[in-house]
Amino acid sequence: MTSYTPEELASGWEFKIVRSSTGAFKRTEFLQQVLEEEKHSGWTLVEKFDNSRVRLKRPATARAGDGAAGIDAYRSHVGISDVALGIRIAVAILVGLALIGKLITLLV
Repeated sequence: MTSYTPEELASGWEFKIVRSSTGAFKRTEFLQQVLEEEKHSGWTLVEKFDNSRVRLKRPATARAGDGAAGIDAYRSHVGISDVALGIRIAVAILVGLALIGKLITLLV
């Protein structure tokens, strides 16, 4: 994990971590799309931790253009939310259990 240098901290840099619930950063085209969107707010890639998290930085002076960026400059999540993913998993499990129950009643 890359640490922050004293120069970066003293010279007015902002840092953020952007997360993906589904590990979508493994797809290069998705990562590039997110980085292109973030570039409009002045963010640049510092490092990719894994397929679910990337760290970005920008000069604090870039805040002045946040209104014209078209996205939330401080978003920290892309793609499907954790809640939506959890709901989809729960529904899939319930449907699977219902199908198994139906199959058992047909066989008995």
